Amino acid sequence: MRRATRFAGFLLAIAIGFAVPRADAIDTMTARDRAVPHYDRIIVILEENKTYATIVNGSDAPHSHALATQYGLATQMFAESHPSEPNYVALVSGTTGGITDDAGWFTAGHLIPPPDLATQLRAKGLAWRAYLENLPEPGSFAIFSAGSADRPAGLYAAKHTAFTNLASVHNDPDVRRELVGFDALQADLAAGNVPAFALIVPNQCNEMHSIRSPAAPPDCRHDDGALIRRGDAEIGRLVAQIQAAPFWTHGNNAIVITFDEDEDEGRIAGEPVRCCVDDAQDPGGGHIPTIVITNHGPRGLPDATPYDHYSILRTIEDALGLDGHVRHAGDPGVQPMTPLFALHAP
Repeated sequence: MRRATRFAGFLLAIAIGFAVPRADAIDTMTARDRAVPHYDRIIVILEENKTYATIVNGSDAPHSHALATQYGLATQMFAESHPSEPNYVALVSGTTGGITDDAGWFTAGHLIPPPDLATQLRAKGLAWRAYLENLPEPGSFAIFSAGSADRPAGLYAAKHTAFTNLASVHNDPDVRRELVGFDALQADLAAGNVPAFALIVPNQCNEMHSIRSPAAPPDCRHDDGALIRRGDAEIGRLVAQIQAAPFWTHGNNAIVITFDEDEDEGRIAGEPVRCCVDDAQDPGGGHIPTIVITNHGPRGLPDATPYDHYSILRTIEDALGLDGHVRHAGDPGVQPMTPLFALHAP
């Protein structure tokens, strides 16, 4: 009975996901958008559940702190909501879709219809990939990765993938193949074959989320300084590997390190929790760190412009020459991250 109920729920989710009317990307270009230069590749590394102060001002994230000091730092960056999943969805579709939980793509209402970043890129003939650590197999729609005696279950979690929430990915087996693991990331970096847009999501131990299981490493079981140090070391490794790849010095390339939400759910007294979009579905996910590393752009630049995940999406659309801005990415309150993507220091 439980399997039958779950399968029925899956079919309902598919039906609802595809029944929502299509909302076309709209042309909302401003002078600030036109000032965003062309980029060949933009790589987003997405981390979990940390406030701006914890990463930028704390002592447990030396790699992140050094990168924020050396390159570009968005000092007023905000998430859309709590918990994680709606923020991942916002980054690639321009909406949280009314999602208010981490239930996963198979839950009714959690599949977002086109357009989205994947369909925009495909329309321009540009490639994308989601590099998801511990993904069970390429193209997998698994909800969690399985565990073993020495490995906790749930190192991979579908709620932290963004692209598995897109109906366009579910509807096309060719597109689905762009969901790959970190073995593909290493191969693509070595070959210089990273696509125009790449999303990198470490596993739940390496992205500062934690897994409270006896099978998890000791520095992954609690949301504490050890967990932050583990995730920060992973950020340092990933950035070093990307910058050592053959493509990095050719053309214009950028790495964006951002977080899904803060860990305090807006309970810090006097701290703003939202920005940019007047939407009841986006109550705010807190003040989060976001670092922009470019191979030719500004160095040591703090940017105090208010931004959110829709700002990252809008900047990607501008920098890769995509057609229009999807949903909230085109809202007048959402600004592209133009100073941080400039080819020369302002």
